[in-house]
Amino acid sequence: MAPTLRRVVALAPLRLRVRAGKDALERPVRWVAVSELEDPTPFLEGDELVLTTGMRLQPRDARAYVSRLVGRGVAGLGFGVGLGHESVPPELVEAAAGAGLPLVEVPRETPFISIGKAVSEMLAAERYEELGDAFAAQGRLTRAALRAGGMAAVVRRLAKEIHGWAALFDETGSVLHAVGDGADEGVAAVRGELGRLRAPGGAPATLALSGPHENVIVQPLGDQRRVSGFFAVGARRPFSPVGHTVVNTAGSLLALSMEHRRERLAAVRRVRAAVLRLLLAGERQAARETLVALPGGRAEAAFMEGGPIVVLACDPGDAEELQDALPGFTAPWDELVIALVPEAAAGPVIETAARDGRVGVSEPVDLSSLGTGLDQAQRALASAGPVMRFPDLAGQGLLTLVDPGLLSGFAASLLAPLREYGSRADLVESLRAYLACNGHWDAAAQRLGIHRHTLRYRMRRVAELLGRDLDDPAVRAELWVALAAPAPGPR
Repeated sequence: MAPTLRRVVALAPLRLRVRAGKDALERPVRWVAVSELEDPTPFLEGDELVLTTGMRLQPRDARAYVSRLVGRGVAGLGFGVGLGHESVPPELVEAAAGAGLPLVEVPRETPFISIGKAVSEMLAAERYEELGDAFAAQGRLTRAALRAGGMAAVVRRLAKEIHGWAALFDETGSVLHAVGDGADEGVAAVRGELGRLRAPGGAPATLALSGPHENVIVQPLGDQRRVSGFFAVGARRPFSPVGHTVVNTAGSLLALSMEHRRERLAAVRRVRAAVLRLLLAGERQAARETLVALPGGRAEAAFMEGGPIVVLACDPGDAEELQDALPGFTAPWDELVIALVPEAAAGPVIETAARDGRVGVSEPVDLSSLGTGLDQAQRALASAGPVMRFPDLAGQGLLTLVDPGLLSGFAASLLAPLREYGSRADLVESLRAYLACNGHWDAAAQRLGIHRHTLRYRMRRVAELLGRDLDDPAVRAELWVALAAPAPGPR
């Protein structure tokens, strides 16, 4: 923050005397400019203390001269006496007083360079103090990041440092932490901006929003390849250079913490997938011991001792969010999220899972029949509708009459050309949606989230690869049976 003109005038060695504009001495002085030009304003930026001896200044031009300085936004005018003028011209004093421009008399004994040096030293001291404040704030933020619950501690500390509010969001825009006066209103205001930052093709960028009562900064955490989250801050005053430094420091600490969080969640997902594999292999005790090693795993493992469970197969999503919602166990499986829920608690969990996508639901099964329940849930998910229960699947009784091994072999052989076609694994899911919608292009395309012309292209490619006519009812029946065959577990 620049020193005020009042502080400059108060320096005793300069022996300055205020002749006009005493009520405007709180203006900041960002530089000292010496000029004898009749119009120095083309060489000024504003907030300068302009020094002159008035060598070219005529009394009749005083009002126009002052008007030009005021229009440029100078901090004040210093008039040196004892050279061209023995005293400050009264016309200049009158003009400055009328315009509210501080006018300072500089005695002959005070060189202009002394005033420039004094202001320069004050600016350097202010800058040093600002840097000290910034380093101190960085230290406090770093210590906060090292505490337990470091991300929340950084957000709390940041809100205090900027005397406002701070909020941290994950990559989906969900609030992880929000602290400070006005945080609720601030979070609501920036949600739309997060949507723009998350839009496809939108490069991560820092947003600055200013209003009459608040100034807001929104920053992504991560880089253009992967955004791990966002954070936002808001304060009533505009952010100073120190404030921007503090915000950037917090952003770096939060980005590091979010990256660690992402890695930790990925590790937890791998452990959960291993627990599910152990359960499928009948290794219940090993699965329990592995699950209990996770935070909160002891309570989560209670489902292993209860009665029948229901298996849910959900669209890809955040398994931890579903796990936090209601009792049960979740784990990634292939490209799905699998939930094992006590039968009595299944209803609310199904509703929670269906809010953001589709979910397939098995019949109640014992843990010893987990493989059957998993297969049923995956088959149900492959059908149409946001929620499908396996007992409601038409024709599921017919499939139970076929040997699972033979059926799996038939399906693998029939669908192999689609699964081996380069990286276009979407051909299988496109075929599944097309058959589930009885060949209705618009309905199937809407379900897949693609244009119907794209779906038509994919189906032509499917027909070419399989060498079959998709309009033939017998071919459709074979393909539907193949798609409904039990899915083998991950290798």
